[in-house]
Amino acid sequence: MSKYEANRKFMHCPNFFTKMKESDQSKGIARPPFGKEVVGELVTLPTFENILTESSYEKLLDIRRSIRNYTTEPISQEQLAFLLWSIHGMQDYRGESKDAILRPVPSGGARHPFEVYVALRNVTGLSPAYYRYASLENPHEKKVTLEYIKALPANYKREMKAMLAGQGWATNTAVVLFISCIPYRGEWRYLDMSHRVMLIDAGHMGQNGMLSAAALGLGSCNIAAYNQELCDKALGFDGSDEYTVYILPVGVVKE
Repeated sequence: MSKYEANRKFMHCPNFFTKMKESDQSKGIARPPFGKEVVGELVTLPTFENILTESSYEKLLDIRRSIRNYTTEPISQEQLAFLLWSIHGMQDYRGESKDAILRPVPSGGARHPFEVYVALRNVTGLSPAYYRYASLENPHEKKVTLEYIKALPANYKREMKAMLAGQGWATNTAVVLFISCIPYRGEWRYLDMSHRVMLIDAGHMGQNGMLSAAALGLGSCNIAAYNQELCDKALGFDGSDEYTVYILPVGVVKE
């Protein structure tokens, strides 16, 4: 089987119901946590209200574009809060046992096997740093809390350009969002069938992010070409139990 045939086969839908009988969930093994444990300092962003510059869904579909030219202007904390909430907010628990959660994006089996990090370079009132969106800190609320990871390096632009496989344009954006995958959250239920679904789910997050950026009057461009090792190292991932899968730079558009 050629590499193309193997990848095409990967995209096929397997027999979920037969294989799920072998899953850790079916064996009664406790589900993995919905989010990572908080170990760093927390910062809660202001509540976002009345900050959208465009609310027509039809118009958003028309103006959503991949943009690569940005100014050095900052974005607001409210804009960042809405952007993060729109792709990974914690809305509610699902079912009496609360074994699944609801977010603004769909996810196979409501597993949501992702975390969202931000390289925060130019946001009003916040120090440049890497943060993780600690989404479980504010369940049922449209509030966003960030967990401090570490300060951005002095050579940020050079380091980020290398992380993004030479795409220097993204170093000018106000923020760069990193979506990481914690695969066992999906594997617990769907075994080796989960990875195909995870990639589909990541696409939902990327589309929400781009539409939300457009609704805020900002620009964005989803990135799937990056240096895996450098991105994982910068964010402290081991590359197996957690790793980068998708990147979304967002900033003020240069006219």
